[in-house]
Amino acid sequence: MAVDEFYATNSHYKTRMILNSRDSKRDVVGAAAAALDLIKNVEVQAIIGPTTSMEADFTINLREKAEVPIISYSATPSLTSIRSPYFFRATQSDSTQVNAISAIVHTFGWREVVPIYMENEFGEGILPYLADALQAVDVRIPYRSVISPLATDDQIMAELYKLMTVQTRVFIVHMYPSLGKRLFNKAKELGMMSKRYVWLMSDGMTGFLGSSTSLHIESLQGASGVKTYVPKAKELENYRVPWKTKFLQDNPDEVDVELRNYGLWAYDATVALAVAVGQIAATANHGFQKANVSTSSATELDTPGVSRNGQNLLKALANISFKGLSGDSTLPFTESGVSMFVPIVDSKTKNAWVFFKPLTWDLWVTSFCFFIFIGFVVWVLEHSK
Repeated sequence: MAVDEFYATNSHYKTRMILNSRDSKRDVVGAAAAALDLIKNVEVQAIIGPTTSMEADFTINLREKAEVPIISYSATPSLTSIRSPYFFRATQSDSTQVNAISAIVHTFGWREVVPIYMENEFGEGILPYLADALQAVDVRIPYRSVISPLATDDQIMAELYKLMTVQTRVFIVHMYPSLGKRLFNKAKELGMMSKRYVWLMSDGMTGFLGSSTSLHIESLQGASGVKTYVPKAKELENYRVPWKTKFLQDNPDEVDVELRNYGLWAYDATVALAVAVGQIAATANHGFQKANVSTSSATELDTPGVSRNGQNLLKALANISFKGLSGDSTLPFTESGVSMFVPIVDSKTKNAWVFFKPLTWDLWVTSFCFFIFIGFVVWVLEHSK
């Protein structure tokens, strides 16, 4: 939809971007195989995805060798553009939410918390930033609860029993929604969703609230969390209805679906790539330069070839800036640094003339005209007597 809408409103672009999709099936090896297929056989100029940090991390080196830019939706802080100039993050990093979480903990005066996270790069990536943010407000982490993505219900129950023996009753949960749903269901069975416990969720879970395929509100009663705020805009509201219609056509079994932030970032990333492709169209040199294979032991992973257009596209993407569905968009994603978790006291309220502030110029003119009209009516009535 992003590609179709972009070229429908920008008909002056002579070069059109064509999408070639591959399904990694959320598998690390599958993601690498799909990327290699797209690079060697299709000779794509850029790759959007994969979505998980493990898939992205496994394929970064491959794409850097081929000089093919990758735009990823992974929010793991360790996957930054510093590691590879050809890697662009299209989402907000998980590290940006730790200050909001620590502000909540500090506001309520909790002195100790226990993070509960997945045993993979997604779960572990946020921990150093969270620990620093909590330490800055003098909050200790006496214990860290690690749960495997493949954990059984019995293993989850065993970990929850262990948490019940810990003195701390404040938990910060950072994991995939699928695992988080099971965790909260078991916590509810054990009575750990009562007022005696505090549960804070990261954006990795709250971003999927209300989805019929991930998290249900009913299983999270008693939990709180932080969530990335996307300001409302006319363009965004106009896009929601056709998106939902198209999604339900492709997925008729779904009932409760909402356009989430990751969908907005995916839309903006696609538009950014289309703009970059259009900017370099005049100097584009399509195709790949085949790698020189010097040894018989070289594999396909070692010799993917080099994109002739990679460096030009890299420079164009790095300078992209536009107004997208999620707000002001750049690649890599730039955080605003704004967190709405503290009360704001406006010093203007101390001014004795503050009651004049709400009156605009139009309201002043209207009030003046109405005053003259009332005066005229009173004058007529007085003289008629």
